[in-house]
Amino acid sequence: MIKNLASGDKTAPKTISRDQETISVITSKNKPQWQRELANAIRSADLLCERLGLKAIGSDATTTQAKASGAEAGMTQKDGDEASLSAVLEQFPVLVPESFLKRMTPQNPRDPLLLQVLPSFHELDKAVGYSFDPVGDRQSVFAPGILQKYPGRALMITVGQCAVHCRYCFRRNYPYHQSPRSLEQWGPSLDKLRQNRQIEEIILSGGDPLVLSDQRLAKLIGQLDAINHLKRIRVHTRLPIVLPSRVTEGLLDLFRHSRLQPIFVVHANHPNEIVDDCAEAIVRMVRAGIPVLNQAVLLKGINDTTGTQAELCRRLINLGAIPYYLHQLDRIEGAAHFETGVALGKKIIEELKQQLPGYAVPKYVREIPGEPGKTELT
Repeated sequence: MIKNLASGDKTAPKTISRDQETISVITSKNKPQWQRELANAIRSADLLCERLGLKAIGSDATTTQAKASGAEAGMTQKDGDEASLSAVLEQFPVLVPESFLKRMTPQNPRDPLLLQVLPSFHELDKAVGYSFDPVGDRQSVFAPGILQKYPGRALMITVGQCAVHCRYCFRRNYPYHQSPRSLEQWGPSLDKLRQNRQIEEIILSGGDPLVLSDQRLAKLIGQLDAINHLKRIRVHTRLPIVLPSRVTEGLLDLFRHSRLQPIFVVHANHPNEIVDDCAEAIVRMVRAGIPVLNQAVLLKGINDTTGTQAELCRRLINLGAIPYYLHQLDRIEGAAHFETGVALGKKIIEELKQQLPGYAVPKYVREIPGEPGKTELT
C-alpha cells in the first residue's frame, strides 16, 4: 500500500503554505462545516479505492478490472512498483471531499467522477505538444499574482489551493509561491491594478478563491470595491460542485453587498455531479441573484458523448445555471490520456444544437496563448 503523500497545496507537496497549515489544523466543531469537510477530505489514493470497494491502486486485481472494462484512462499498472505510483503522487497528490465521493458509484472503476480524481500511471507519460504551461499563464503576468490575457479584464491568483485535485488541471504546475499571500503583500499589485483604468472586470481564481475564509474574502473584496474603474467581479470556482457546503448565506452576502456585479463561473463536467447538495448550492446562488455559468472540459471516457453533455446542460439549465463553455483539453503535461479529438467535440456540439434550445448549448472553445480571447472551435 502506498503511504499518503498528499498535501493540500497543488504546487510543492514538500512545502506547506500558511493557508494549508490553517486548513490542516481545522478540527474544532465551532469552525464552519465546509472547513471541517475540507480538513477531512480524502488525501490517500488507497483510501479512495477502499471507500469505493475497489482494489488498491497498482495491484494486479485493479489492472485486470480496468482492462476488463476497456479502460485506457484511470490507474493501470505500468511498472508494477510503488516507486512509479509514488512519483505520480509526489507530482500531484490526491484530494477528494466526502460530498464528491458520495456521488461516485461503488465498485465501478470507470465511474466518471472517480476518473477525474484517480491518479494514473499515464501521468508520467511524455506526449508531444504537452507542456507545464499550455495556456501561457507565466507570460501573462501583469503584476505579482495578477494575469492579464484579454482586454478589459484581469485575473487574480488568490490562493494555490483547491478543494479537489482534478488530474487534468492546467495549473497543476503553476508557481503559486510567487503570488502574494497576505493582503499586505497584495498592496503593490493592487496599486498597479488601480493605475490601469482599462480594466473593468477582476476575476478571482487560483487554485480556488472560495478556499479563502469569509473574513479574508471580505477584506479582498473591500479593496477591489474601492477601485472605481472596476465594475464586475467574477469568481472561478469548483467548490460549489465538489464542496457545496461552502455556499453559505454569509458567502453570498459578501458578493450581494459588493458594489461590483458578481458572476460565478462553476466547473462541472458530468451530470452526476449536479445532484443532491450540489444542486441545492447552485439554486442558492441563482436565487441570491448571482449569475451562474458553467464551464466543462471535454474528457475522454468521462463526458465525450452527446448524451452525457446533453444531460449535463439540461440539469444546469433546470437549476438556473447557464452552460457557458465546453473546453477542449488544455495540454498540460500528464493529462494526454484525457484528450479527445476536436472533430468529436464539434460533432457533439452540432448534435446538442439539434436537441436543446440555443441558450442551453455551450460554446466549444480552446485557449490559445497570445490570442485576444478564447478561440471558438466551429
